[in-house]
Amino acid sequence: MKRYLGLDLGSKTVGVAISESGIIASTLTTLRFIEDKYEDAAAMVLKLIKEHKIDIVVLGLPKHMNNDIGIRGKISEAFKVLLEKETQADIILWDERMSTQTARKVMIQGSERRKTQKDKKDELAAVIILQNYLNYKGA
Repeated sequence: MKRYLGLDLGSKTVGVAISESGIIASTLTTLRFIEDKYEDAAAMVLKLIKEHKIDIVVLGLPKHMNNDIGIRGKISEAFKVLLEKETQADIILWDERMSTQTARKVMIQGSERRKTQKDKKDELAAVIILQNYLNYKGA
């Protein structure tokens, strides 16, 4: 059975989700790194890939609503290359439009405190990215 990791890459954090079943995604952690030090973030993600024996990584690809890829999308593409250099896991870029906004809405509807929302939004966005991928592939 394949194991999956979902990533929501930001400029200072990486939200991480996991699926050991290939059916349901769940939160794992939020990795924090010095702003724009993506090599450090990649090293932390690579450690999780090894630790959890991950086969497929689903990395959120931020796109503009008109489908263009801006600077954040280019950063995700470069991050994919960083990961591919050091792991045998498949790295898949997945359209993440609206994942962070959806995560915030879910937490607001669940009456989460603002501090909790700030701390957990990246993990929940990663869950949304990974779950959307799992649903799409029909796991």
